[in-house]
This record gives sequence, C-alpha cells and structure tokens, in this order.
Amino acid sequence: MTSIIPTQSHYWLKNAHIPQPLLEPTVQPTDSAAGPSPIQTTPLQSVKGDGLVLMDVEIEQGMIRQVIPAGSAISSHPAPSSEIPNPEIPNPEIPNPEIPMVDLQHKQVWPCFVDMHTHLDKGHTWEREPNPDRTFLGAIGACDRDMTRWTPDDLYLRMEFGLKCSYAHGTVAVRTHLDAPRSQATVSFGVFKALQAEWRDRLTLQATCLVLLEDFLGSHGEQLANLMADTPGGILGAVAFPNDDLDTQLDRIFALAKERQLDLDFHVDESGDPHADSLAHIARAALRHQFTGTITCGHCCSLAVQPPSQVQTTLDLVKAANLGIVSLPLCNLYLQDRQQAASGSFLQTGLAVQEKLITGNTPRWRGVTLLHELKAAGIRVAIANDNCRDPFHGFGDHDMLEVFNLSARIAHLDHPYSQWVETVTATPAELMGLSTKGKIGPGRPADLVIFKARTFSELLSRSQHDRVVVRNGEAIATDLPAYEELDPLMHRQTSTL
Repeated sequence: MTSIIPTQSHYWLKNAHIPQPLLEPTVQPTDSAAGPSPIQTTPLQSVKGDGLVLMDVEIEQGMIRQVIPAGSAISSHPAPSSEIPNPEIPNPEIPNPEIPMVDLQHKQVWPCFVDMHTHLDKGHTWEREPNPDRTFLGAIGACDRDMTRWTPDDLYLRMEFGLKCSYAHGTVAVRTHLDAPRSQATVSFGVFKALQAEWRDRLTLQATCLVLLEDFLGSHGEQLANLMADTPGGILGAVAFPNDDLDTQLDRIFALAKERQLDLDFHVDESGDPHADSLAHIARAALRHQFTGTITCGHCCSLAVQPPSQVQTTLDLVKAANLGIVSLPLCNLYLQDRQQAASGSFLQTGLAVQEKLITGNTPRWRGVTLLHELKAAGIRVAIANDNCRDPFHGFGDHDMLEVFNLSARIAHLDHPYSQWVETVTATPAELMGLSTKGKIGPGRPADLVIFKARTFSELLSRSQHDRVVVRNGEAIATDLPAYEELDPLMHRQTSTL
C-alpha cells in the first residue's frame, strides 16, 4: 500500500477509521457507527461498540495539521493511486484543489506503536543457545552461557536487527532492559549509546539496567546509578525477587534514584508463586519515599494466583503509589506453568475446585497478570514485546500489532477492543515521558500506521504485513531484515538441544 501516500508534503487522508481513544481529547469525532459520512464512497458501518470513528487527517510538512470528522470541511479529490478508486468529481469550492487527497475508505489509522519493555541485548540468540526445557530457570542458565559471547560487535548486530524489525513494523519508541553485571554493564551500555545516536532520527530509545535488587547495596549499585544518570533516557532498574531484605534493598534503589532524578523500572513477581508479593513492597516503598518520578513494574504474574483479599490490598497500594504496570503476555505465556506449579497454587489458595491436580505437559494457567482488574482500578496498564527469539521467549519479531493481537486472545481484551488500544500506544508513551507519541492530533508528528483492515475483526484476523508506516508524513520502506544477517553470530559452542 506504500503508493497510496503522496510524495507531496501537504495532503489529506480522508475517511480514516481511527480508534477513538487514540485521538487527542480536543478532537471531536463523529461515531461512524451512526451511519456513513456524506462523502463516503464505500459504505461500511462499524460494528457497534468497536469505538472506531471516521475522520479526515490533514498532514503538512511532516506534522498533523487537522483531524476532523470525515467530510465536515473538505470534499473528495482523485486519489494519487489507482489502488484506491474514487469516482467522485472534485468540488470546485476546495480552497486549494492541488492538495492531494487519499480516500482510505475506512482503513484503520493508528499512531505509531510504543514498545516499553524489550531485551535487545538477549534478542535473536535462540539459534545458538536455546532454552533446553523452556522454563524460567532454563532461560536464566542459557542466557548466562550466551553472555560470554556478548562482545560489542555481537551486541551491536543483534540489537540493531531488533531495531530494524521494530521500525519496519511501525514502532516509534523502544525501551530496552540491558543485563548489567560488573563485567557487562559498560560494554552493553556503550553499544546502546552508539545505537541511540545512530537511530535518533528514526526511533526514540531508552535503556534501563537489569540486575538483582541486592546489587544496589554495594558499590556496583552506585556505579550503575551514575551510569544511568549519564545515559540519555537512562532509567534505574532491577529484578525484585522476594527476600528477607527486600525493603532495605528497595530503600537503597529509591534513594539512588531520587538523588539523580531517575525513573524506576522493575521486573516484579514473574512467577506463579502466590507468596511472591514484591509489587506491594514496591508500592509501599514509593509511598514511604514520596517518590515523584515514574515507576513501572513489569510482569506481576503472581497477582493472578493470589486470594482476592490480597489482590485488592495490592491494587489499592499500586493505585495510591501511582505505579504503572506493563504486562508481557507472550513471554509469560511461553514460560509460566511449564510444570503446573501455578496450577497447584490455585488449589492451595482455594481458587480452584478442591481436587487432586493431575500434572502433565499442558499448562493450566496463562501466566498473565490481572489486566482487567488493574485497568478497572484506574491503574495505567501497558503491553509490550519483552523477549524475542531468545531463551526467555523462542518467538517474536518486535511487532507490536502481533503483541496486541495475541494479547487480545490470551487475556480477552475484546469487550471492546478500543478500551485496550492505548496499551501499545498512548499509555506506554505516557509512562516513558514521551508527550508527542501515542496519539493522533493537531501539532503532533505525522507518525502513523495505516492498515487495510477496516474493523477490529479484520485487523486481528490477518497479519497486516502490508501495512503502510508513515514517519514525519512520508511512507517508509517496511522490508524486514533477513535472518541471514545474523548467520555469522549463530555458531554454537555446544549443542543444548
């Protein structure tokens, strides 16, 4: 569909189906479910409740100039491409009939995606170091073995491969967690800074260090905090495993973050253990320290296997502390409950029928946190890619539409879909502090993704591989990098299959 975008810097996209939550609040839409617009050439009523509205978008010099209800101020003009027929006669009252107009005929238009939780340093290592048993512990072991290969050249090629995929699929901003033990932190963040500079005109990149929370009690913790402060877009991060010194460790990382005015991003309760309650401890620490920065907590899987009273207490704390939650449904679905441990927890906590669990190879639990309950409590919820083709997740292509598509199936994000579109656009943009990303409205960059799909049913039933990605008003090439680019890196030291 690339040919539908004019080469001129000033043009209109008309009859675009846009999910209403992705419009700036100042934009006043007309619900297309009420009927076709007066200039509509292909009548199609949206499924009632889908939340799609029919709009015309004016783009000039790479920016969105206007977003108005379809047909309210402009008339049709011959489309610049024969791919989209438009038999209407141009209206002589158009102030400037030379401005191209593209009739999208209800094709969906979204702002570019924001992917706020990835692991670019681990990415695309599956071919040389797969996870032998596909469990969480198996992933840690495989990653530790593979880290011996993480030279600057190896990291650069694999991380850039991930960025190429993200960019081609329509992502505009990425936050990556980078493993940062003493021997690796300087190397990995050096590579990140080089990529950040090289890609600055295409992707907004942020990075957060990833170590055990206990590492911040020693001198390495202060060194990491200084490294994050010296890294543009740096965020202080850690894995918050439950332990007897958890509150002391949290007090330390909160103090380091406050001293350097850094945001925080935690890996939290990534298990099916109902006793894992680090999320509540983090919320209490945020309140205790009166922390004013942004705190994001990823995974939070164990929340889904805890008793309702404990869940409510935790949700109240998370809301009071203004934490943001990022769920990683694809990775959690892949890793969690491989041995039915979480399923057994349901029985122990009285959340399932009191019968003996027959274990096998089929997981009983999806591994995903309580997305609906979190959102209903008024807590900001985002969804992200997490790992791609590495020991923690054997699949993935850095495609946020795929993440949204599969998440809708995994977590029933379908009543209605429009309530969840912000999880891969506006909400992660807000949590990342990116005020110009994730919405469509006047004065914002014309960073858009155009799908052939007209409804959510069409959008989520086909791959949408032929989407058009518009950056600063211009259609970009969306060819994905070939896996052959990584072949020189894929030599295995020993086979683990």
